[in-house]
Amino acid sequence: MNDFFNEFKKFALRGNVFDLAVGVVIGAAFSKIVTCVVTNIITPVIGCFVGGTDFSNLFINLGNKPVTTLAEAQASNVPVIAYGLLINTIIEFLIIALAVFIVMRQINRMMPPPKPPVEARRCPYCHEIIADEATRCPHCTSELEVEEKE
Repeated sequence: MNDFFNEFKKFALRGNVFDLAVGVVIGAAFSKIVTCVVTNIITPVIGCFVGGTDFSNLFINLGNKPVTTLAEAQASNVPVIAYGLLINTIIEFLIIALAVFIVMRQINRMMPPPKPPVEARRCPYCHEIIADEATRCPHCTSELEVEEKE
């Protein structure tokens, strides 16, 4: 049981876990900002272009009681399909995805390109991979020429 806790402690205290935790916290805060921007700025502008529609107030009434707004339906416990809220959420998702794409694109531009992989040395007789310092092939036991490094 003690081994389990030691292993968990080792896992939890790795740097990647802390990086992930920071990313989740920043992501949650960023999500609130995007929600505010979508709800208060972008959705009303899009609504103006499509005839003054307020997406957050679009719903299908599934009950028998007539209601005119989503807030009224929720206050009266009338079952509704609030597809306008889905539209807002999809817009939020697209904005978050675009922002993450832009950030990751910039990070990738700043990172140096990966080094090309070093081609493995092969035995000239059996063509198996061998160590660079090998003087004899461990597979076919042929004597090899030692390559001098520059």
